[in-house]
Amino acid sequence: MFVTPSASLIPMKTLSRIFLAATLALPVLSHAAFVPPVPEIAGKAYYLTDFYSGQVIAQKDADNRIEPASLTKLMTAYLTFKALHEKRLTLEQTLTVSTKGWKIEGSKMFLDPKVPARVDDLIKGMIVQSGNDACVTLAEAIAGSEEVFAQMMNAEARRLGMKNTQFRNATGLPDPEHYTTVHDLAILSASIIRDFPEFYPIYSMKSFTYNNISQPNRNLLLYRDPNVDGMKTGHTDGAGFNLITSAHRDGRRVLSVVVGTASPEARAAESSKLINYALQFFETPKLYTANKPVSTLGLYKGAKGSLNVGFTSDIFATVGKGDAAKIKSTIDIKQPLIAPVKAGQAVGKLTVTLDGKVIEERPVVALETVEEGGFFRRLWDAIRLLFK
Repeated sequence: MFVTPSASLIPMKTLSRIFLAATLALPVLSHAAFVPPVPEIAGKAYYLTDFYSGQVIAQKDADNRIEPASLTKLMTAYLTFKALHEKRLTLEQTLTVSTKGWKIEGSKMFLDPKVPARVDDLIKGMIVQSGNDACVTLAEAIAGSEEVFAQMMNAEARRLGMKNTQFRNATGLPDPEHYTTVHDLAILSASIIRDFPEFYPIYSMKSFTYNNISQPNRNLLLYRDPNVDGMKTGHTDGAGFNLITSAHRDGRRVLSVVVGTASPEARAAESSKLINYALQFFETPKLYTANKPVSTLGLYKGAKGSLNVGFTSDIFATVGKGDAAKIKSTIDIKQPLIAPVKAGQAVGKLTVTLDGKVIEERPVVALETVEEGGFFRRLWDAIRLLFK
């Protein structure tokens, strides 16, 4: 590792560049990895991404509006998990289905208006059985009405970065102003896994029994592929058959969103093509570890003369299988660094390349807070900067 000044300058600062080799115990291959074309997918749109790197592996019409159908329930679940996390609901709490929820059309977990149901059962009924009655009951408990809950869904979608989504209900029943995209659904799916890992195993349940009625999970891949452990199916006449699939193998996790297929069998088969394509022909090495310094840089006018920099989350890159050893990383740091500096403050940029092509960019941040130094330290460093 070495630091050299760049030829380019920015006002009051120079730019230093740290050349970092991705630390991978792999032999360097002289040939490029073989990555075949994306398989033909018989669906209206699809999106395939690596969960850890966030990189897109394949996509078709990713930002076109589509009808989500019961994939909507991912947002209903997200807000339910958030309410539990914030102690606005408890798993042991009991709720009674309203007349609206009891009479709602579509799939149900068959709630009884005379028998309150526990929140943990309602969650399973929503996820495994895709129960519209469970969704309305949870929505009304969290927001007072499904209409207000839809407003909360839209606010959360904006916060998560879902730029082309609008919800009108908690169930996914058809509405001309209820829409999303496969890109946005991938963002939402990854957010559930990342933000609420304690609830994610529910998505792997193959069946759930409530009110003496047992119903199977409609995700056929849960029964066929041991790597698959989620996530959600959806269907209306207008939407076709939709499926979001999450699969893990050898320390990796990939997510696919496939919408607008012709049948339950088709959505499973087309999703399986994408998942297997990602797992077979790509790899996602870990490049840097969260909160572990990648460099210690000089710092002026601080209580200490150095600053540890790195990343607050693990950094991964997805490349063709066999290409990991050819990954190159550089970090550009704006110089001089002057205190005070707060932990998490961006001080530069990481650029990851493969064969000269940029595959990832991330901000480099301070891993510690360093306050201003005393008067004489600041005076001395001010003099040093005049001659730098």
